[in-house]
Amino acid sequence: MPSCVLAYSGGLDTSVILGWLQDEGYDIHAVYVDLGQPCEDREAILQKARDHGAQSAQLIDAREELCRDYAFPVLQWQAKYEGIYLLGTSIARPLISKICLQVARDVGAEAYAHGATGKGNDQCRFQLAAEALDPDVKIIAPWRIEKFRQQFPGRTEMIDYCDIKNIPVKASQAKPYSSDENCLHISYEAGRLEDPEVNGQAIVDFGMGVSPQEAPDQVEEVTIHFDSGVPAAVNGKALSPLEVVETMNTIAGRNGVGRIDIIENRFVGMKSRGVYEAPGMTALYAAHLALEQLTLDRDLVHLRDRLAPEVAEMVYYGFWFVPKMDALLAFIREAQQSVTGDVTLGLYKGNVMIHSRRSPCSLYDAEVASMEGGGNYDQTDAEGFLRLQGLPSRVLGKVQPREY
Repeated sequence: MPSCVLAYSGGLDTSVILGWLQDEGYDIHAVYVDLGQPCEDREAILQKARDHGAQSAQLIDAREELCRDYAFPVLQWQAKYEGIYLLGTSIARPLISKICLQVARDVGAEAYAHGATGKGNDQCRFQLAAEALDPDVKIIAPWRIEKFRQQFPGRTEMIDYCDIKNIPVKASQAKPYSSDENCLHISYEAGRLEDPEVNGQAIVDFGMGVSPQEAPDQVEEVTIHFDSGVPAAVNGKALSPLEVVETMNTIAGRNGVGRIDIIENRFVGMKSRGVYEAPGMTALYAAHLALEQLTLDRDLVHLRDRLAPEVAEMVYYGFWFVPKMDALLAFIREAQQSVTGDVTLGLYKGNVMIHSRRSPCSLYDAEVASMEGGGNYDQTDAEGFLRLQGLPSRVLGKVQPREY
């Protein structure tokens, strides 16, 4: 029998897919990639896969790798899709594909299956990453297969299938929205959120923090230390990348930080509505930017700012394992060498304020910047500077006078 690695969560979709692929003649190796999903009985999920026919089922803890090798490089880029989305789901998908392909290689499986639909972005991220790593891999995306969609036109049929197969699932016929969580964020979409007139903040049961209205009535300060653009300590305590994210999720979450509601442009061409919460990463982005303002050369920052939207787009679309991304990640590692120091934030009812910043690599010269007299900046130097800057305009103004 052909064999297949299935990116497995134990939820309704992947439980059905596990059974359906067996019906189609595949031996299944289930892989649960732990990226910081809600607290679950991991062993029970793996045993469920084994009980219902999986040849093997294993858990891979990739939380540290997700933060260190994926989220923090994107943070260094200050990359936000369409100016606001911190890419918490997008960042994780290439890592899931990489791990599933590693398992496929180990067990000798020739196919890789996932539960992403044919309408969303995740199918792109899973497949583009997998094909970049293994051009010969067979991708099985059941939601893009007509036979599967005919058998399961809706959740009712999927739940009925699980009942027939005695597969235990926690699912209801009606959900107000769907959610996807990892240690970086939670995304909420579909269901009632597909109506852009519905107040997403009112219907979503947020899971990573309190609302700004329920946050404490006093400002909470937190100090983050960065080494070469990478968060390395919180309030003076050295932490691993995962520990930094988890600590900041707790601190920022209890202060109502990091909730957004957007209409975004999917890679497949449609607009979709998403509600997200990323308390820790929101605060880390703000602190990182504040430290860059102190330590990075102007032209380097401006170049980074021009490229950051393109990096965000590549991450959002799923182009992680490509030469262009390799080059961009190498660039940002070099560009961030001087981004070392401490930033103290003030968190208050959803707001993130910069209280202080300091760095041994600071380019800020108080004597030069001061509006007071003295210092080592000679203002008369600006006369020649501006005459040279204005030369093209003066020549053009004489040849092609403008009305005013």
